[in-house]
Amino acid sequence: MFSHFHIGTNDFARAFAFYTPIMEALGNPLRFSDHAKPWAGWQPQGGGRPLFLLGVPFDGEAAHSGNGQMIAFLAPDRATVDKTHALALENGGRCEGPPSLRLHYHPNYYGAYFRDPDGNKICVCNHDPVE
Repeated sequence: MFSHFHIGTNDFARAFAFYTPIMEALGNPLRFSDHAKPWAGWQPQGGGRPLFLLGVPFDGEAAHSGNGQMIAFLAPDRATVDKTHALALENGGRCEGPPSLRLHYHPNYYGAYFRDPDGNKICVCNHDPVE
């Protein structure tokens, strides 16, 4: 369904340092990084799409977050949701909702929410039942 997602940043070095450990924790390897452009992209384990792209806006204007916009990353388990949320806060992110069950979505929805240093809202979630 999706080819890629792009998040804008006003400080590529800071944003790259923020997202690198998060993508590693989620098992999404770096596909490319060009600090001269500047932009970078991560892909799902094993390749393919969608890609998660990070960079300065193409039009040269300042990046800013949108109200009601969010990207949600799928985590392989609840422990990874916890770890990713902690990494985000350790690296300059702001909590928008700690890891927990969100029963109003469905009985197994376990998610955490944070904003990156540029204010983009990010979710990390897992939908699997605990066995």
